Amino acid sequence: MKTILENSMLTRFPSAMSRGYRHSGTRRLWTAFCETKDPAETSGYQRFLRKVQNMLRTFARWGENGASHGVASAAGRLSTGTVRRSLILSKMGRIPLHRWFLVLFALYLPVEYALRDVLGLTRIASIWEELLIAAGVLLVLWRGMRSGNDSFARGNLLEAAILLYMGVGLLLMVLNRPFPAVALAGYRAQVQYMVWFFLILRLLEDRKDAATLYGVFAAVVFFLSLHGIYQYAVGVEIPASWVSQTETGVRTRVFSLTGSPNIFGSLIVMAAPMLAALMYYCKTAKWKIASLLAVGAACLCILFTFSRGAWVGLIVAVVLFALYVDKRLLLLMTGAMAGILAAVPSITARLTYLFTTDYAEASAIGGRALRWQVGHDLLMENSPWLGFGLGRFGGAVAMNNQLLDETETFRYFYMDNYYLKTLVEMGYLGLIFFLLVLAVFAVSGFRAVHRSGAEYETAESKDALCRNIGNPKLLTAGIFSGLSGVLVHCYFENIFEEPYMMSYFWGLAALMIYLGLFAKKSGKTISDDRRASQ
Repeated sequence: MKTILENSMLTRFPSAMSRGYRHSGTRRLWTAFCETKDPAETSGYQRFLRKVQNMLRTFARWGENGASHGVASAAGRLSTGTVRRSLILSKMGRIPLHRWFLVLFALYLPVEYALRDVLGLTRIASIWEELLIAAGVLLVLWRGMRSGNDSFARGNLLEAAILLYMGVGLLLMVLNRPFPAVALAGYRAQVQYMVWFFLILRLLEDRKDAATLYGVFAAVVFFLSLHGIYQYAVGVEIPASWVSQTETGVRTRVFSLTGSPNIFGSLIVMAAPMLAALMYYCKTAKWKIASLLAVGAACLCILFTFSRGAWVGLIVAVVLFALYVDKRLLLLMTGAMAGILAAVPSITARLTYLFTTDYAEASAIGGRALRWQVGHDLLMENSPWLGFGLGRFGGAVAMNNQLLDETETFRYFYMDNYYLKTLVEMGYLGLIFFLLVLAVFAVSGFRAVHRSGAEYETAESKDALCRNIGNPKLLTAGIFSGLSGVLVHCYFENIFEEPYMMSYFWGLAALMIYLGLFAKKSGKTISDDRRASQ
């Protein structure tokens, strides 16, 4: 069987492509592009971060000589003694505080669901995200005060682009605010959760931290996928608006803890390539099998969401991941898609419905076509460059603060396109700088994937499942592919309207940048880690 597989077109065609690319001029140009230094490494922004870090350390030295240091030392000794006397606390104390924080971040969605829907703590649920961000800021500042820890000064181009976008958004909020409170709420919704990029990038200290964040998030999505499969099996009830009257074959759409099949589908798009990467990264057979089961559960569950936008995002994510890791996945995906369309009429019907006159009429009356047209008209009525105003139309803030009177021709709704929603609220100026952030994200992602595996010595085995065991490039490629798929899905849905989706996106983007630019500076090199594991 192995001989047949090695000599089949499924293996020979991708191998021939790889051999041709390996010796091509295109590869040399691509390598030169990926190995270009991040301009932020020698920029004024980097120097500014180092000055702030030095100020924090100076402040810490002043504190060591004051009376507060004695009080803090006494409190520390008391807490240490308490921890040592407790079996559970002593084991928990072996894990650094910042790593516990990374675990809590990876559990963002389950914690949000538990506070709001299980425990019913609505007041705490409404502020816990801000409290968590504040705690993260304090933890980053405290770590910046410690000598020997240079994580605070991790300047990079993507971070600078995000800061620039935040500044432009602040300017637009000041210039265009007929309702100041709504404008402030709209600005907060647009940029607040980008802060996680800054925090996570500075809380990652070594490869154990990176593995913890990666592994816990992957486990969360795996269990959510199992829950989604259970929902499909029992036929969970859904609102009638989730399915068109012509789609009678769709009996339910799964959503797990998210409350929305589209958002749940996007979460799976984000995580599916990460789960697939573990299949290639892990060394032992049991973990490869576990990863394969997780990938299968995620792919099966995303079918049950019946989210067409998520399906498109997943295709983009799989193509990108396959080009980086294993080109055989392209043929496998093509075959799987053909089999699903032939064997599952409900999925085929939902796709073909897009090309019917019924869909065109529904879209024009109350679907995306109407929503996008209304958004465009509002933009043109105000200022195309400054926008209609932050928080005024197309998103959650506007839905909660309906400032305009609804008429027969106008009503409030979600834009179902995050880019168009940004354009309507922030104008061409805001959209340009948001797209600049995404362009820098793409460039930084390509470079991070390339650099994360630069020191790894490829094994002699020809099979992709074996030759890159332990190669962090696979993990970085999984993150980058998943996040790219989410950006594609944002064209069809307001994905970033959900705080946990934007938080996960920018937190994982920080993990990607860490693996590509900063992981080699945290101790052992990649080659050292591999030799130690053998």
